[in-house]
Amino acid sequence: MNHSIDYASLYTCGGERKYLNAAERGRFLAAARRAASDKRTFCLTLAYTGCRISEALSLTARDIQQSSGVVAIRCLKKRGKLVVREVPVPSVLLAELARVHDLTGQGEVDRLWPWGRTRAWSTVKEVMRAAGIQHLGASPKGLRHGFGVHAVCSGVPLNLIQKWLGHQDIATTAIYTNALGPEERTIAGRMW
Repeated sequence: MNHSIDYASLYTCGGERKYLNAAERGRFLAAARRAASDKRTFCLTLAYTGCRISEALSLTARDIQQSSGVVAIRCLKKRGKLVVREVPVPSVLLAELARVHDLTGQGEVDRLWPWGRTRAWSTVKEVMRAAGIQHLGASPKGLRHGFGVHAVCSGVPLNLIQKWLGHQDIATTAIYTNALGPEERTIAGRMW
């Protein structure tokens, strides 16, 4: 098995990290909480679900399932096939989504964020700058990778991470076990 392919998914060929580490993730969440209401909920949703930017932009009120504590995300990469994954999220995110967005009054097709990808991308970059994060991982994809690494460091089984991220192949999810530095130490520390 060629591990360089997996390694390259979290790092550039030059070794630059493409994900948010724990400290950066914390700073991003703090900066997102200070952002304007719609930007705040968008960024928090990306960080707490690990969803793709296009998947977040397609969320409607019916996808926020407060009673079960999940966000139902329609996977947009499964062309022609409807695949929905339910991602458990913290109650603070659900409360914030309910406070900012009219979850009961919105129509079933009204998107929570009626933006295009460019505005969504700019919003994430703006919050990244406010958090002082400026490396390659300061992007929506870096948030998604950060979610995966955070889940592995937290001891979440790979099959659940695979389900939450919508990966077809567990080998894709396994890249998050290739984290180095403090993240690798956190993972190793769980066995001591």
